[in-house]
Amino acid sequence: MWQDFVAVGTTSDWQSPKLGQYATGIALTNLSRGLYADHYNGLVTKGAPVLNPSVSSVEPPNDPKKIIVTDCGDSTHWLKYRADTGQLADTPGGRHLINAIVEKQSDGSWKVSDYGVHDLGTC
Repeated sequence: MWQDFVAVGTTSDWQSPKLGQYATGIALTNLSRGLYADHYNGLVTKGAPVLNPSVSSVEPPNDPKKIIVTDCGDSTHWLKYRADTGQLADTPGGRHLINAIVEKQSDGSWKVSDYGVHDLGTC
């Protein structure tokens, strides 16, 4: 999900079908809204976050339908720029606690249904 979000963020294409490949529900809505806001404000994102996700819980354990993934993402080199001038329009990032709910879909695929990126310095 994050790789597609990073790729789409370079143009702030909030309608990209890539967003729905690994996200659904609230997660997909939040990704699209964030990109729409960037598009509306003339911003694009360059670089990429550093991610090292791990599974923190599985429900139910014997036949998983829902997985909670936790990460301490680093956004230091993932910043917003003015699309028209290329000027930096952001302050350097840092480490953020990220929690995500990943659910098994009716077709057997797994998609992120919700996530939360906490404030800078939360991990």
